[in-house]
Amino acid sequence: MSTYRFDKLLAPRSIALVGAMAREGSLGRSVLDGLRAAGFPGAILPVQPDHAEVAGLPCVPQIADLPTIPDLVLIAVPPPRVPEVVAQAAAAGAGAAVILTARLGSGPDDPGPTAHRIARAHGLRLLGPDSAGLAVPGAQLNASLFAHAPAAGDLALVSQSGTVAAAIVEWGARHGTGFSAVLSLGSVLDIGVADCLDHFAADYRTRAILLCLDRVADARRFMSAARAAARAKPVVVLRAGRHGRANRTAETHTGALARPDAVYAAAFRRAGLLAVQDLDAMFSAVETLGRQRPFPGDRLAILSNGRGIGLLAADRLIERAGIMAGAAEAEGRPAGNPLDLGIDAAGPAFAAALGPILADRTSDAVLAIHVPTVRSSAGEVADAIADTVKRARAGQTRKKPLFAVSLGDAEAARAAFARAGLPHFATDSEAIEGFLHLVRYREAQDDLMRTPDSLPRDFSPDTARARTIIAHSLRQGAAWLDPIAVNGLLEAYGIPIVPITLAPDKDAAAAAAWPIIAAGGAVALKVVSPDIVHKSDIGGVHLDLTSEADVREAARSILARARRERPDARVTGFAVQPMVRRGQRRELIAGLAEDPVFGPVVVFGRGGTAVEVIDDRALGLPPLDLTLARDLIGRTRVARRLEAYRDVPAADLPAIALTLVKLAQLAADLPQVRELDINPLLADETGVLALDARVRIGRWEKGRHGRGHPRFAIRPYPAEWVRTLNLKNRTIRVRPVRPEDEGLFLAFFQGLDPEDLRLRFFGPVRAFSHAFLARLTQLDYARAIAFVATEVEPQGGERMLGAVRLHADANHESGEYAIAVGRDARGTGLAFALMRLMIDWARSEGIGRVEGTVLAENRPMLAVCRRLGFTQGRDPEDPGLVKVVLGSGLDQHQDATTAARARAEVSLRASLS
Repeated sequence: MSTYRFDKLLAPRSIALVGAMAREGSLGRSVLDGLRAAGFPGAILPVQPDHAEVAGLPCVPQIADLPTIPDLVLIAVPPPRVPEVVAQAAAAGAGAAVILTARLGSGPDDPGPTAHRIARAHGLRLLGPDSAGLAVPGAQLNASLFAHAPAAGDLALVSQSGTVAAAIVEWGARHGTGFSAVLSLGSVLDIGVADCLDHFAADYRTRAILLCLDRVADARRFMSAARAAARAKPVVVLRAGRHGRANRTAETHTGALARPDAVYAAAFRRAGLLAVQDLDAMFSAVETLGRQRPFPGDRLAILSNGRGIGLLAADRLIERAGIMAGAAEAEGRPAGNPLDLGIDAAGPAFAAALGPILADRTSDAVLAIHVPTVRSSAGEVADAIADTVKRARAGQTRKKPLFAVSLGDAEAARAAFARAGLPHFATDSEAIEGFLHLVRYREAQDDLMRTPDSLPRDFSPDTARARTIIAHSLRQGAAWLDPIAVNGLLEAYGIPIVPITLAPDKDAAAAAAWPIIAAGGAVALKVVSPDIVHKSDIGGVHLDLTSEADVREAARSILARARRERPDARVTGFAVQPMVRRGQRRELIAGLAEDPVFGPVVVFGRGGTAVEVIDDRALGLPPLDLTLARDLIGRTRVARRLEAYRDVPAADLPAIALTLVKLAQLAADLPQVRELDINPLLADETGVLALDARVRIGRWEKGRHGRGHPRFAIRPYPAEWVRTLNLKNRTIRVRPVRPEDEGLFLAFFQGLDPEDLRLRFFGPVRAFSHAFLARLTQLDYARAIAFVATEVEPQGGERMLGAVRLHADANHESGEYAIAVGRDARGTGLAFALMRLMIDWARSEGIGRVEGTVLAENRPMLAVCRRLGFTQGRDPEDPGLVKVVLGSGLDQHQDATTAARARAEVSLRASLS
């Protein structure tokens, strides 16, 4: 349901408290006292059949007896009564309910699931059960169990754990940090993390979002909401239970490397979230985000009244991969960074040194560290720093950030920094973390906006062959592909692999090896068994065999050891391969693993038999592009060995990255592939070569997770929506937009005349920034679609003729469209065709309403909308605009436009909307 009825939850006009008690310290009384202490301005309506009044407020026996319909119902009754109370709230027409009661069970007939079914049938939103409540300080609402009511601010806190939320609220109370809202989700039945992300991403009162969670129930909804929120504002996430045990034992190296904590970290990174490891780091993030907005740049200047403390801060910054600014100067002291003012430096010395640093262009932020001494008061120095910053920022549009540290118990210093709105910390380490939070956020935003390189045009996997291989193996009841099938699968995706021959016995193996040996080569002999995944564990791999006798003896040895160590294993024969000399090639591992929450995961790292011991790996959620693949490679230690060193040439990094993209595409095309392990993947300056691989397969249920790919947490490129149109004797290709289309869009917009741009954007447009174009081309296909129409040029490139886009709201109920068609494509019916395709996509996604805004003078576009069944009405706030809506008739728009389709070939002077 996403943000449906969140207004009733977070801005209620009246609140019913079911289970209100007179006894001090009881659950119901504690919540009631919190509501009244916060000064909630609306009606507070206690419901309690055993009392006529509670704390001076009249009670009624049940919700139906209330004089008004409550927007929000707080439930603090024993577990068996919760479904009954939820039914009363739903019947009365309440919008939301918070279940404070704990231990409602998870069985189908337990109180929790029963209450959820009742609420869902009536559109009642539920927070909890086992919730510690919620607080919205700006609305004077505190319906929580926190020891202190949160102060008002612009940080939204969403936590699955009530105690973690309470701890952060307590920290905020001590440090003067406020919140726009605090929600304790508890044991989620309805309202979850994704719903809250959608709401607070669009909430103008919220500048940053803090998440505390231990699990994600719906990976697709979470990733979609998280990616959207992170593009709008900083989102910090703390996950508890990072070192919990995996749900199942991995059967491949890639599966073993894809531990749950690593997969969650990869998901957070892909979404653009700032992940912190503990409460200390979260407190640092709260302090930073509560007082400092994100800023450009990453160079830090350090100022301190002691060389040692400054060097400790510099050490911490460098250890955390931060960047030191150039040396700064202070009057009478040598230039340096850190800049040492001396142990006796007081307020005037700090002010004199800080002013020039704040104005200096060689640094992007400043860390001021003060250690109190008998000659240097913490409060005096804090006042001097605050005043200097205030003077430096006066009249400036770019205000250089300052992070302050006052070591020791100096309340006066903390108060001075708080009054000045400067983030301040107890230690240099905390301050460095705070600075890096904002640097990493900006870097994450840059990463989200990067335009990926285009894939090679000759990368066209043979999906039909791959599907045939998988289907044949599944029909035989196989859980693992045999070596021949593995080679065929990788060849279908253009991944080079050493050729292989299967032999049923030792004599056949010797015969298969002979042509290689006769040519002066050597062979490798490997056991083939559906029950032995790691062949080397039982001596199932023999290398450098140079005679038929060697092959026979190796086969005999392999069989003997297999029968001894794995008597239950089915040995179907041997695999014979030519030996490949490693030489200067690097041994890598690449593959796919299956995570129970986030689905397929791409794994990359250092390969070899000790891969799990070395544990040098990075994970990424598919789909991948070349930019994401390079980032994945760069996060490993082995990435440094891929560079040139001594007499060893650099490995072909583009070939490695392309292999990871191919694996991600394989996962998208073949949901039956559960694990894929290429180990080793050899890489050198000539490219890559898979030396050994294994693939685990399994059947899948279509539509298991709703729309799109059945197992991806991130919707992949919707290739099924590619179309070829024949309009007025022109062949036009229409396809969903890809991130690498930025250059295509830029050339298109630059080719439009000013009047075209005015009709499209309702005003003059002078430049198209990378950030603007990235938002048009980098889509979350779970929430939006954009179709681009292109024509192939004589030299083989694409020329953009027009595009249409639709962005759905958070509830996936309605969407807003925009369309642009170039002048050279007008009169072809392209605008009509693009609109019709966009509507088809909306209908397939279950979106019930499509709307847009058109200039009243743009009559050709209004004519297209009429043909498609849109209703039209003047914008009451701007008579020069027309609102067009295709609502309840969306499902029937085909019937309404049958005649229009017959006329689609006529010339339509479609313009820009």
